[in-house]
Amino acid sequence: MKLKKYDKNPILKPIGDSWESLCVLNPAVLYDEESKRFKMLYRAAGQDATHHIYLGLAESEDGFTFERKSPSPVLSPDLNGADGGCVEDPRLVKMGDYYYLTYASRTFAPGQYWREDCGYFGFQPQEGPTMLINNNSVTHLAISRDLKEWKKLGRITDSRLDDRDVYIFPERVAGRFVRLSRPMEWCGKGFENENPAIWIAYSDDLMEWGKPSLLMQGKEWWEDAKIGGSTPPVKCKYGWLLLYHGVAKKDGAYRVGAVILDEKDPSRILARTKDFVMEPEFSFETDGYYNGCVFPTGIAVKDGVMYVYYGAADKFVCVATAPFEEFVESVYREGKL
Repeated sequence: MKLKKYDKNPILKPIGDSWESLCVLNPAVLYDEESKRFKMLYRAAGQDATHHIYLGLAESEDGFTFERKSPSPVLSPDLNGADGGCVEDPRLVKMGDYYYLTYASRTFAPGQYWREDCGYFGFQPQEGPTMLINNNSVTHLAISRDLKEWKKLGRITDSRLDDRDVYIFPERVAGRFVRLSRPMEWCGKGFENENPAIWIAYSDDLMEWGKPSLLMQGKEWWEDAKIGGSTPPVKCKYGWLLLYHGVAKKDGAYRVGAVILDEKDPSRILARTKDFVMEPEFSFETDGYYNGCVFPTGIAVKDGVMYVYYGAADKFVCVATAPFEEFVESVYREGKL
């Protein structure tokens, strides 16, 4: 079953001459039962050549029309800190009274990476921390009560690896927290997976994690270059439903698949789509800073409808929907292992 794209996409565009004037993309979204509103944290950047990346806040009553709630970013890089270049690609879950945010970061700003004249805006010692030398992605964790005031807790992935597409489950499973990630270097010789894949790990406190194990790797043509986790999991009748992205060698495009994991043992895959459920089609998805990209990072279920929020061509925020139970049945029926 394919996701149905909203006919008025994009739902969020760059504006003004500000910290969000160049691009807005890859949003984390939750539906808040108390306020009866959809709440979104979105990645944004302005026209600066350094391309520092921030997070903004927006809200909606209907899941389609969002109003910006932050004239300034709600989360910014700490220029003197480990996330000094960017805070990007947020994933959001709520446990109890607190929101937990995972975000990708770099020590130095990445520059406008799609440009041939993209610069490097840091220093590179010949030895020392890998993340300093390579400016690779490291994933951090932050916590908030209101999505506006945040406490950064530090990194939760190995700083020697380029590891993003990281998120945690919205509750403990068998007494432990669960994390999915995509370490770029863990593939090829010495690994079961030839290309970058999705790994699973467990923790007692969200900060210190056990050794990851391989969860899933690309199998189909549309995911034969790499795969990575997209949306945090949501409970369904069969277990945990989550969306993931796959990149194809033949065209470099980002497409979307779905998987159902066992509720009590999320290392066990119950069903997985063989065909993609969404791909780049429209000009706002095929013509931007990464041409040919639909990249889901937020998911919410309200009144039986599943809302999937995604970045389009690294430039816009869009949304697609599906009847939740029908979608789950489709994934399970067609992809049951």
